[in-house]
Amino acid sequence: MSSLAVVIITLNEERNIGRCLKSLRDLADEIIVLDAFSTDQTRKICGNYPVRFEQRAWEGYAASKNYLNSLVSSDYILSLDADEALSEALYEEIKTEKEKGFSGTYSVNRMTNYMGKWIRHSGWYPDIKPRLFPKEGSYWSGEYVHEELIHPPSDMKIFNGVLEHYSYYSYEDHRARADKYSLLTAKKFHAKGKKVGPLKPAISALGRFVAMYFIKLGFLDGWKGFKIAQISAQSNILKYKELRRLNREGK
Repeated sequence: MSSLAVVIITLNEERNIGRCLKSLRDLADEIIVLDAFSTDQTRKICGNYPVRFEQRAWEGYAASKNYLNSLVSSDYILSLDADEALSEALYEEIKTEKEKGFSGTYSVNRMTNYMGKWIRHSGWYPDIKPRLFPKEGSYWSGEYVHEELIHPPSDMKIFNGVLEHYSYYSYEDHRARADKYSLLTAKKFHAKGKKVGPLKPAISALGRFVAMYFIKLGFLDGWKGFKIAQISAQSNILKYKELRRLNREGK
């Protein structure tokens, strides 16, 4: 049997963290939460579970996750976000695999709950992400956003059960976070020297909407599928306008 640590980064996650921790039950040998000094009830809620609660100033996604991983003493790490929870099927699969002994790296298929509706199209599902990996030789890479897991060469296995992702509670919440990631991506592109022309924001937005709503069948997700495509398109405009601004100012 392999030992397993579950690691979670948090900042004001009182709305989500309890559900995440509850879904773990007796699966983990250790659970470590790295909190960026939340001002809500996150710490208090974590106190109701067998959690090692650490606080540290936010350093970015990859750096924070790498520090969190360094605190682990188990052989394997399951990395979760606070707004995620194991489905019953995924819990049973991981538990069975743990009892056999983990081998290699494992991905999960994440399904997003968007204001009460499970999204099965729009490019949001299937959403395959590597999340369970050996501590030795694994780390996160990426300075700004969309961190990538670097792990020892091995076969990638995929669990069948879904990782439930409770993403957004309002359209305003979605737009705010989408814009946040777009601004971070613009900084990432600028740092790499990427240049774009004046028509890029509009062309990119149109392409994103068509891809998500029509090609990836977002219309089958109803009105929420339309809003997902619309907000994604709007944030694409912001991303490339910000990149052009950074290029002009040379920042």
